Amino acid sequence: MDLVLLVSPTKGQRWKEKEVIKYDRGTEQGEKKDISGPLPPSYSPSYVEAAWYSWWVKQGFFKPEFQRKIPHATPEIFSLCIPPPNVTGSLHLGHALTVAIEDSLVRWKRMLGQKVLWVPGSDHAGIATQAIVEKTLWKEQGLSRHDLGRDVFLETVWNWKNEKGDTIYHQLKSLGASLDWDRCCFTMDRNFSRAVAEAFIRLHEDGLLSRRKSLVSWSCALRSAISDIEVESRTLTGKTYLSVPGYQGKVPFGLLFSFAYPTEDGDDEIRVATTRPETMLGDTAVAVHPEDLRYQKFHGKKLRHPFSGMLIPVVTHNLVNPEFGTGAVKVTPAHSPVDFEMAQSLGLPMLSVIGENGAMTEASGDWIQGVQRFDAREKVISGLKERGLYRGDSEHSMHLPICSRSGDVIEHLLKSQWFVNCTTMAQKALEAVDSGCLKLTPSYHQKTWRNWLSNCSDWCVSRQLWWGHQIPAYCVTLAQPYQVDENEELWIAAHSETEARNKASVILGRPDEELHLRRGMSERLC
Repeated sequence: MDLVLLVSPTKGQRWKEKEVIKYDRGTEQGEKKDISGPLPPSYSPSYVEAAWYSWWVKQGFFKPEFQRKIPHATPEIFSLCIPPPNVTGSLHLGHALTVAIEDSLVRWKRMLGQKVLWVPGSDHAGIATQAIVEKTLWKEQGLSRHDLGRDVFLETVWNWKNEKGDTIYHQLKSLGASLDWDRCCFTMDRNFSRAVAEAFIRLHEDGLLSRRKSLVSWSCALRSAISDIEVESRTLTGKTYLSVPGYQGKVPFGLLFSFAYPTEDGDDEIRVATTRPETMLGDTAVAVHPEDLRYQKFHGKKLRHPFSGMLIPVVTHNLVNPEFGTGAVKVTPAHSPVDFEMAQSLGLPMLSVIGENGAMTEASGDWIQGVQRFDAREKVISGLKERGLYRGDSEHSMHLPICSRSGDVIEHLLKSQWFVNCTTMAQKALEAVDSGCLKLTPSYHQKTWRNWLSNCSDWCVSRQLWWGHQIPAYCVTLAQPYQVDENEELWIAAHSETEARNKASVILGRPDEELHLRRGMSERLC
């Protein structure tokens, strides 16, 4: 609907609908627009834009082959792909701006006589698409994907994609984007899936991609690991109530809780402060700064865990900030990136007490196993009070990690996942700019470039999904059952089980029939 602002010297200017003038000359789809008659008395986009696009497409103006028909053709080639928008929804203003810029470029290149190809397509958007279909299933039928089963659920997702996915293409055509629609692509097309698998296999064989156990950002609502760029940091200045998926009421955050760890003989204690008291069930040490005079008498001593009775050591580490809280910090390696780093350097055990679904695990103790994490917080605080070890709480400013996909509070979980080694690649990218081999325009973007690529961490590329590119990797063991350390498993990347079996046979020097191959069914590439 076209809108116009009426400019009037009187008060109370109002928007009102302008009459929409339709083009109704009877031009058939794909035929050239009849413009022989008089134009409307005022400009109407609906009238001007009507009928042209289908004729442009039918004439092949947007295809690179059309260059043969123009007299000023040159040998230059200009080709680009549209950044594929997610198939989950509609285009937004950012998409429209990008498309407008790219469309201006490709039309200009065609006018110069170059052979131009602009490829349209859409992204399967693994997490987003699965989440939308799951929500729709639950809302309309009261069913989860597990109720349907893998095959039926995937069929449902494909049906949803076929019904809803064309919306984006209709919008692109409405924008007049001069794309070659005969070459339209979808990131789950067979050829693209094979290309993704080939990239994975090459990275794995080059030692740039491997599976290992490490901390990942985990969304309990999605039951999946997510990338760092899908984590939003929300700043809280004090006690704040937030909605968390799976909880009836709002959950309070922005509080700092203090409690005491008694020494082994019970004649002294160390107070610690934390924003996550429920994770103390996974504590395997208490850390202090080596130069903090307040705690030097505790060096080498052990503390007794209030719930398990386990003795945990007092350790020293430079990562401890003496100014935070009491200057002594609980060390929960399986649920904190900083604690994980400390535990690796000090050889501390790692105890996972929160599960994939956000409930407390068996390792947290029978008395609290199965309780949801933020409900467990209250039980832990009550237990500390009963034991006379609770020292109070206070409002505390903090940065809370939130999943941008689900709105869930992120948990850091210790999981076996696939990681791409980004260190070498990031260094090469930095060197390319520093040497002038790669130029960024405007040049002030070099600072952003360095911020992104300096101190680059490895990239977790696996997701716990049913929809998406299945990871082309097989875990190989001997056919006879035996115990194997998860960190020492042999993983083979290959396009098929037969190819993986042949590779494994060569590596292990064992015949095919002695090998057992297992492929993860619930892991997909991001």
